[in-house]
Amino acid sequence: FFISFLLLYLTSLLGNGAIVTVVISEPRLHTPMYFFLGNLSCLDIFYSTVTVPKMLAGFLFGHQPISLGGCLAQLHFFHFLGSTEAVLLATMAYDRYVAICNPLRYALVMSPQTCLLLAVASWSTGFVHALMHSVMTSQLSFCGHNRIHHFFCDIKPLLNLACGTTSVSMTLLNVVTTSMALGPFTLIVLSYFYIISFLFYKVRSQEGRWKPFSTCASHLTIVALFYVPVLCNYAPPSSGGFPKRDVQVSLMYSAVTPALNSLVYTLRNQEVRSAVKKRLGRKL
Repeated sequence: FFISFLLLYLTSLLGNGAIVTVVISEPRLHTPMYFFLGNLSCLDIFYSTVTVPKMLAGFLFGHQPISLGGCLAQLHFFHFLGSTEAVLLATMAYDRYVAICNPLRYALVMSPQTCLLLAVASWSTGFVHALMHSVMTSQLSFCGHNRIHHFFCDIKPLLNLACGTTSVSMTLLNVVTTSMALGPFTLIVLSYFYIISFLFYKVRSQEGRWKPFSTCASHLTIVALFYVPVLCNYAPPSSGGFPKRDVQVSLMYSAVTPALNSLVYTLRNQEVRSAVKKRLGRKL
């Protein structure tokens, strides 16, 4: 397990780090789509770093102690980065919608100022969402056993350790977190509904339909990798239990997905592949 997740973590760091580097250094990648991709890669680096190093230490040395403050910090940054990624994926879907359905107005609609505003809004939304959970969880009393049956400090296992009523935190989990997952997902579905409708009704040739949609293939793959496990964990209303299945699902989007995201964009995207080869060629 240690070797497997170490390789996944290194893949995430190196792959996403390479994407951030080429997006910054390559002038032809200074477009809205790659600006958001650079933000996504930064998120994935931080996202996996929040949980995986502590988990790797657990594989080597057994149960790992963590202070209450450290636990709350881990919970905050995990939900901060995860929520930001959910909103950012919806922003990327909107970018593809404008590029395909309104190509003549694309440069005007997705101006640098608009892109920066959308990125700041994504990060800010994630921060506020995580802050609500951090503040509510910090108000709980922990007076019983203190062993978390998870590889990081998430809301559900912490609620199981709390003494007294946890109804407010459970309501916050069920309403706010579910909305945070389903809201951006709904926007993504709507964006691609309009994209598919536009290509089907407005574009006559088969090649003309496939070429624009092929640019969305990487994004759709990442949406599936991220949202399938997240919706399994957080969309169903929680009654306070925490099955072992949740740990396995959490491993998917916290450790596996960040590594796969970089591979999806470097293997499927010709421009990114060319930029990476160009940078490696210069260094060699």
